Amino acid sequence: MGPALRIMMLAAALTLGGCASTHPQDPFENFNRAMFQFNDTLDQAALKPAAQAYKTLPDFVQTGVGNFFGNLEDGWTAVNNLLQGKIADGFSDIMRFTFNTTFGLGGLLDIASEAGLPKHKEDFGQTLGRWGVRSGPYVVLPFLGSSTVRDVAVLPLDIEGDPWHNVRPVHVRNPGSVLRIVDQRAVVLDASNLLEEAALDRYEFVRDAYLQRRQSKVYDGDPPSSSYEFDVGPSEASGDSGGQETGAAATTGEPARAMVVKVEQNEAGATAAGVVDKESK
Repeated sequence: MGPALRIMMLAAALTLGGCASTHPQDPFENFNRAMFQFNDTLDQAALKPAAQAYKTLPDFVQTGVGNFFGNLEDGWTAVNNLLQGKIADGFSDIMRFTFNTTFGLGGLLDIASEAGLPKHKEDFGQTLGRWGVRSGPYVVLPFLGSSTVRDVAVLPLDIEGDPWHNVRPVHVRNPGSVLRIVDQRAVVLDASNLLEEAALDRYEFVRDAYLQRRQSKVYDGDPPSSSYEFDVGPSEASGDSGGQETGAAATTGEPARAMVVKVEQNEAGATAAGVVDKESK
């Protein structure tokens, strides 16, 4: 089953599962909560224990794994920075990828950061956001986590833009994809533990933190002021709050900022999970 067909099936499920919601960007709350619970159960049963075991490995091993897969992301980030008109950042990302691949043992060492080339992270959903395409409703994908309709629509393109997706044979690619996901989960173990302890409604907490952070990333930390609540239309809740935080994230302060880290990793994990092929070995 191709990515486009999967997206069509998801859209149909969302249409059938939609319900009234108090949040203006969450009309599919019943569906999303069910997927959130499914993902959380899977995480607690398999992914979190695997990440905890992975954390027992030497630090240099974990750093090398993170650097290797992070280096692969720099190429697609460069493309999206150039498409967004951020020419300097785009060429910086190209230089990062070239230096780390050539002189950093295939990306295991991040010598570009030491040389003063900062790391960026961009995807085509962010590019569309910069072009003025609104995010649309919030969606929780099975296995992949938080997203929006806009980002779901271009997820196949983001997957194709990941060099690891094109690695052959699949019996090499798939274990590497699993390692990548476990590494990303290990990075956010502390943040997820904080979430479990601090949030009364973890679904609402994650949703609000994700939407705020995603909007911030689209505009590089400086989103425009707007009378629209989360870019989908006016609501009484938005008022003249400008850039003020709302919902659970507004009332939890420091835990909300910590949760942002987990959200960012979930975004990366979505691409990594998407490349795990179910072809026969």
